[in-house]
Amino acid sequence: MGEIVGVGIVAHSPTIMLPDEIRQGLNEGKESTLYSGLFDLKREVMDEVKPDTVIVLDTHWGTIVEFLVTSHVRRTGKYTSDELPRGMCQVPYDLKGNPDLADKISKLCSAGGVRTSANADPYLPIHYPTVNLSHFLRDPARDEEWLSISVCQTADPDDCFRLGAGIKDAIEQSDRRVVIMASGAFSHTFWPLKELVKHEAADPIHIRSPEHRAADEKRIAWMLEGNHRAVLEAMPEFYPFKPEAGFQHYLIMMGAIGKEDCTAKGRQYSDYENSTGTGQVHIWFDRPEAGWA
Repeated sequence: MGEIVGVGIVAHSPTIMLPDEIRQGLNEGKESTLYSGLFDLKREVMDEVKPDTVIVLDTHWGTIVEFLVTSHVRRTGKYTSDELPRGMCQVPYDLKGNPDLADKISKLCSAGGVRTSANADPYLPIHYPTVNLSHFLRDPARDEEWLSISVCQTADPDDCFRLGAGIKDAIEQSDRRVVIMASGAFSHTFWPLKELVKHEAADPIHIRSPEHRAADEKRIAWMLEGNHRAVLEAMPEFYPFKPEAGFQHYLIMMGAIGKEDCTAKGRQYSDYENSTGTGQVHIWFDRPEAGWA
């Protein structure tokens, strides 16, 4: 029987892919903890739990009529971002997949009431949350499987919870030990272009507004306490601050680990940092001894 061995909200901020000199130069000569924290996450989490499979809930893959899950045997190539090629330019990737698990996720999620398909088209684009995180966290020797699952622009929170529940059921019907990475920001409002150059440092004083920062920090505190019920109940209050992809990455993750009944406490693997106005942080949740919910 398969199991979810760990989950986390993991930032994919493009600055982590910049050369050291440029990245630190944007941050007043200091290192970003979004960058350094990924090395800690690799060493203290990935190398300890040794997952068979990593599922990335990818907030840059925004579908319309259904959720999608990658079902390739392997995805290989080089990635250049059309959005930010200054740092994500010809980044190589080589990711083993798991078509059987992808198909199982598709079938069980669809049976649970949320339209989901598996897709193995060799020309299906890959997105930088998956590329950036696998660049730091994948173990080439272990060659664990990496699947990407989209967010859906027409989905509501119930759809996300149902998707997460289907993912959980599919994992439990497999023989895989799975890590789920919900990859995206908290508040997600950029500075205007004329002002943006003054706000590229990591210090959260550069978050788009004090209100955006306060909203993020409140939810981070709840997550560290394991108070996911508060986060979910207060989602209507969070939407005005434009959480990335409607915070679907978090909602799907919570659907897989018990929604409001989950009390897993978070561990921060970075400071709360700014990225051109958006709120970013790495928070990891270990599976409680008694289970997720």
